Amino acid sequence: MQREFLAAQYLMDYGLSTATYLALTMPRPMLLEGEPGVGKTELARTAARVLGRRLIRLQCYEGIDAAQALYEWDYPRQLLSARLAAEEPEASNIVVKDLYGEEFLIDRPLLTAIRLGSGAVLLIDELDRADDQFEAFLLELLSEYAVTIPEYGTVSASSPPFVVLTSNRTRELHEALKRRCLYHWIEFPEHHALVQIIRLRLPDISDRLSESVATTIERVRELDLIEMPGSAEAIDWTSALALLGADAVTSEAARATLGLAIKNADDLGLVSRELDRLLNV
Repeated sequence: MQREFLAAQYLMDYGLSTATYLALTMPRPMLLEGEPGVGKTELARTAARVLGRRLIRLQCYEGIDAAQALYEWDYPRQLLSARLAAEEPEASNIVVKDLYGEEFLIDRPLLTAIRLGSGAVLLIDELDRADDQFEAFLLELLSEYAVTIPEYGTVSASSPPFVVLTSNRTRELHEALKRRCLYHWIEFPEHHALVQIIRLRLPDISDRLSESVATTIERVRELDLIEMPGSAEAIDWTSALALLGADAVTSEAARATLGLAIKNADDLGLVSRELDRLLNV
């Protein structure tokens, strides 16, 4: 599993590799928690490439409900078809039940994943942004991998998709959902792993620059930041420094590009004040 993901430019340790293998084999939904930027979403994307499956992403947000995630009816087309049938019965054979057929059903991410079954990787991203009701609905759905549409019937997966749920822990998820899933916490990568990640994504970057960025990112994370820079920020920062011709993180180059690594105004001020000290530790 580690080799396949590494070939797809995703570095995983033994623990994450084992958890992914078990989630696929058992099969069980996989719940990934950790700080933003540790690679939770990217794992699902990479899994889709490695497994040759279609990636279906449901981005959660405050107020999302089952209807927005599952399906909706194409009401304007239904209305036009009903009017046509009423005004020109000889030109249309539409009856009421036809207005709730496949032609008018719009699949949203969850229904699409159920239809595809094992041909899909379903990414339910940032579940902690949704409310308790939506979480309870998901728990039921992930138990059966089926949904009943009152006007249409029941749609069920012949075999379950690979489901990856992610959370940044802005709130605690319910224990019932955690018990349903295979849970794994992803830590920030250690120094050597971060260097490998940078080199995987930016193979033309010098060893000196990737080492310098990894070291600086580690030191920045020791500060009392609101949002810690993750691997994606480290890659972007390295790329920007290389474009400016830097072969290491210097004070001048870092200050000109710091917004690629730090994405919070208060954090940016703190890192700017501490930058010279961090670079000279």
